[in-house]
Amino acid sequence: MGSGPVAGSVRARYLVFFQYVGTDFKYVPTSRAPAPGEARELVPKDSEREEGAGAVGSALPAPPAPARSGRGGRLKRGRAGGLCPPTCPASAHSGSAAVRGAQRAVGVQNYLEEAAEKLKSVVPVKFIISSRTDAGVHALSNAAHLDVQRRAGQPPFTPEVLTEALNTHLRHPAIRVLQAFRVPTDFHARHAATSRTYLYRLVTGCARYDQLSVFERNRCWALRADRLDMAAMQEAAQHLLGTHDFSAFQSAGSPSTTSVRTLRRATVSLGPAGPLVLPQESRRLQFWSLEFESQSFLYRQVRRMTAILVAVGLGAVTPAQVKTILQSRDPLGKHQTRVAPAHGLFLKSVRFGGLRDLAGSPHCAQQESQGPGGREAPAWPEDPGLETSGPKAGSLE
Repeated sequence: MGSGPVAGSVRARYLVFFQYVGTDFKYVPTSRAPAPGEARELVPKDSEREEGAGAVGSALPAPPAPARSGRGGRLKRGRAGGLCPPTCPASAHSGSAAVRGAQRAVGVQNYLEEAAEKLKSVVPVKFIISSRTDAGVHALSNAAHLDVQRRAGQPPFTPEVLTEALNTHLRHPAIRVLQAFRVPTDFHARHAATSRTYLYRLVTGCARYDQLSVFERNRCWALRADRLDMAAMQEAAQHLLGTHDFSAFQSAGSPSTTSVRTLRRATVSLGPAGPLVLPQESRRLQFWSLEFESQSFLYRQVRRMTAILVAVGLGAVTPAQVKTILQSRDPLGKHQTRVAPAHGLFLKSVRFGGLRDLAGSPHCAQQESQGPGGREAPAWPEDPGLETSGPKAGSLE
């Protein structure tokens, strides 16, 4: 029996929001399934890279070790006053399924598609992810669209049933499906996104890595400096706003045909210590948040902009120099080669325009058929909670 569409089967497209904790890539042999609890990493399925777009990385968090130089094993210190994190193997950032002989990189997308196998779709389910992130980058809320094609006589899954089924069969505790919505069959999670927002978290006053709460490790960039010049950082951020050629903040390997982007928002703020930091520590540590919003970003653009703003906060670069760096369009300049660690970056939200209107339209409620003799799925009531920003737990990039 072939794997092609079955006559009379019905296809329904869904937009799914999900979140995950990011860590470095790990490799497992393809000849066997991972043992229960064994960490696996997500593999990028294509080369459409954005900020941190190598792979939607997520596996069980592992305690980070300080980065060591190639010779002598000495600890490396960050140029911008931080403690450098361990780096990933270069091959981990391949834009297609990374294969090394008998080993394969596995991660979030693979786990989601593995869980979707339990839906018994006539055609294998493939997740088309809105915003691809590097290993180590977290997502408060990412999104993907997928098609589920049920056999003739079987109605489409409701969004609630789909969400529960995926969570039930997800085999990794660091991944969670937040919510699902029915969307038209021509909807595309990557191309339809109108806004993406990234959050970068910093902490100052951390002279040594062991001075940071274990609950905050791998969740922020720890800087040795006691504080940052927030006014200077905010001034520098203003130079980045608007439509520019951001070549100076783009890492090599991006397949983008243009480096022109429009940065709608860039903010720097000082926030209170969270409940996971002890009171005696909160007097010494200060937590900072940097947020960037655009329709799309270049590869590692956010992490490079963060690094330059941190350099401004430390007094190593002036706000006026940031404008000069931007206008230089040179990604290999003295200051713009710095890249902030991946583990401080969070994909906060991805928004889709027009979904509020589509939610109640007949076109959204009806799904196209697949295969010879296929038919349309019956229309069903609108999803009352559909918002342009996705689920309340956080939107997409």
